[in-house]
Amino acid sequence: MRHLLIHAQARHPLPSLGPSPPSPSPQSAPWCGRGSGGDETSRAERRHPSMESLALLSAKPGLSLRAGPRLPLPRLRATRASLSTASSSRPAALQAPLLSSRAPSSQDAVLGYGLLKRRISAGVSCSAAAAAAAAVPPAQPEVKKFLGVGLPTLKKIVPLGLMFFCILFNYTILRDTKDVLVVTAKGSSAEIIPFLKTWVNLPMAIGFMLAYSKLSDVLSREALFYTVIFPFIAFFGLFGFVLYPLRDAIHPTALADKLLAALGPSFLGPVAILRIWSFCLFYVMAELWGSVVVSVLFWGFANQITTVDEAKEFYPLFGLGANIALIFSGRTVKYFSNLRKTMGPGVDGWEVSLKGMMGIVVLLGLVITSIYWGVNKLVLNDPSLPKSDHKKKKNKPKLSMKESMKVLISSKYVRDLATLVVAYGISINLVEVTWKSKLKAQFPSPNEYSSFMGDFSTATGIATFTMMLLGRIIFQRFGWGVAAMITPTVLLVTGVGFFSLILFGQPLTPLLATWGMTPLLAAVYVGALQNIFSKSAKYSLFDPCKEMAYIPLDGDMKLKGKAAIDVVCNPLGKSGGALIQQFLILIFGSLANSTPYLGGILLVIVLAWLGAARSLDKQFSSLAKEDLRKEMSKEKVETAAPKEPESATDVLVEQSNGTENSPSDSSPAQ
Repeated sequence: MRHLLIHAQARHPLPSLGPSPPSPSPQSAPWCGRGSGGDETSRAERRHPSMESLALLSAKPGLSLRAGPRLPLPRLRATRASLSTASSSRPAALQAPLLSSRAPSSQDAVLGYGLLKRRISAGVSCSAAAAAAAAVPPAQPEVKKFLGVGLPTLKKIVPLGLMFFCILFNYTILRDTKDVLVVTAKGSSAEIIPFLKTWVNLPMAIGFMLAYSKLSDVLSREALFYTVIFPFIAFFGLFGFVLYPLRDAIHPTALADKLLAALGPSFLGPVAILRIWSFCLFYVMAELWGSVVVSVLFWGFANQITTVDEAKEFYPLFGLGANIALIFSGRTVKYFSNLRKTMGPGVDGWEVSLKGMMGIVVLLGLVITSIYWGVNKLVLNDPSLPKSDHKKKKNKPKLSMKESMKVLISSKYVRDLATLVVAYGISINLVEVTWKSKLKAQFPSPNEYSSFMGDFSTATGIATFTMMLLGRIIFQRFGWGVAAMITPTVLLVTGVGFFSLILFGQPLTPLLATWGMTPLLAAVYVGALQNIFSKSAKYSLFDPCKEMAYIPLDGDMKLKGKAAIDVVCNPLGKSGGALIQQFLILIFGSLANSTPYLGGILLVIVLAWLGAARSLDKQFSSLAKEDLRKEMSKEKVETAAPKEPESATDVLVEQSNGTENSPSDSSPAQ
């Protein structure tokens, strides 16, 4: 056959078709060729450019020699000429040889109609594949890893973790110190806290957020961060080293005494805000550190520079790191509070302790800003760094108070969920303020009070860390309902014990004396346990339960229900307890006289909380099962649906297996 082919070419020379375009390399279109004989193919193409059409058979050895009728050699020349003419009218990208394989053999003389059709139609796919393969970027070098995490990712996560640790370390010191200042100050008591939260803290928080919104429109992201955090650092340093030492000179003690004599003891809390205004300012700034620096600055920065996958992997670790910071900062407060024992009688031990703790706050504040500067200048400019996903967020529905109330009334599910949120805010506020009043009675000295708060913070960190590890097990073994009822159950049991010791503790004095405690000290310890376990249960169980409860809702109710709870229930829960306490203090004259009524209110609220949790569990389980059935039926439908070829490659594979249309069913490619 080869001799006949050569003889035919010698007798009937084919017309010149011009220079053959270069053959693509096997790397550019790997599925278009089978061999790697590039040099051999080039020699075959130099023999005649149209020989590429005949090479198609040799590239498919599995194809039978009876793929088409045998054509006489003169007709073969005409077929080749018509094919080349048709190809010359096509774009230049489609005239490139389809195959890069070995030289044609004797089988190349066998050319069928279907094979010619395949040669024309597949040319587009092969050329497109070659162009697509050429457009693929070169493989990136393998990313170095440490402990299974890529080094570029660690460049972001490690500084963020250090920032978070420093911010929460400072927050624990500030939170413990603010209570010591306003509760143990002369002319003040725990009665000041409800008035302070409602009439000072809330207005300043609103004012700050308005100012922050304005500044965010005119300042860059970095400038806004520095503009917000430096006033906090400067104030805490100024307070520890200037304002507190000058407290007797700057506080209007005489004016406060006159007002209290005129208004009566029921107004001790409001008058104390004026009496110790610098301490109250410290209280507000410490509260704002938690809401502004932690929530706005840190989490805003973290969300800007991390990807979604990084957030899923490392954000839970930040939560565990927060509790570690709580443990260490509690030990720091304890250490500085005990410095009074090593000083002489004429030294103000609390002033020395305060200077030491504020010095640490300022130092760590500068560390926070340094880390922020380093991440922006040295890390984010690294081209190998994974870029964060800046996706446009869905706009949440902005509901008015009236619209929010309509949503709450219309859905029993949302009403039960709102009851959980409001009940927690009110009950924890009622217990915490009452406990702090007893804490002052047991530890009137600022150093003793602060030392106890250091132990309290350390215990809270350990308990929360442990509960976060156990939370997943509780959800898996016992389900949503049990997890949702643990927090109110803890509050109910410890609350009954706490208020019972306050109201009926005198008969237990002989029994408690055998343990070295008084009823007051026992109430302080039980109240501390209540706050520790309720907060740890809140962070590890209550918050996840609340967010999980939104999942089974439909899209519209999910958005509107969450917006309604954010607008109505969160503020109502936070301020509801303070308003109840203010009302009772103004009526009964003091927080101590209001204690029996506070205990009764707490009991009613926690029982309502448990009832709402039980009702919500039934609805949640029903909706979750319904969603599961829908998902399973959807999967069955998708499994039963026939699958079509997903790409041109699948079509070509089917054609190569002999499934292309027959010549009688289709016309030649144009």
